[in-house]
Amino acid sequence: MPIYWAFLTYMLLKPGEENNEYWFMFDGIDKVLHLSIFAMLGFLFITAFPKIKFSYFFQIILIYAFLTEILQEEMHMGRSMEFFDIVADAVGCLIGYYTYKVLKKRFF
Repeated sequence: MPIYWAFLTYMLLKPGEENNEYWFMFDGIDKVLHLSIFAMLGFLFITAFPKIKFSYFFQIILIYAFLTEILQEEMHMGRSMEFFDIVADAVGCLIGYYTYKVLKKRFF
């Protein structure tokens, strides 16, 4: 999980690039990416710390989401702070959390 977290931080803070050349690019793909990478982060986090209270889990992930968005804005490297990125991050971590709960209930 620390390696994924470090990779995620790098990807969220690296300079932005606009590529509309690929067939799979569409408006809002960045929100889908935020949702999916935070779903993986949420899943890995709750897997690593299964006894953590939900409120602590959600607060930690949400603080991380806010910090990365604030840093994107402050670094002035082609990235900007967007409210809907934070919403996608929060929804993604909830998806990861509940995916873990469903898989745990079903298989363990």
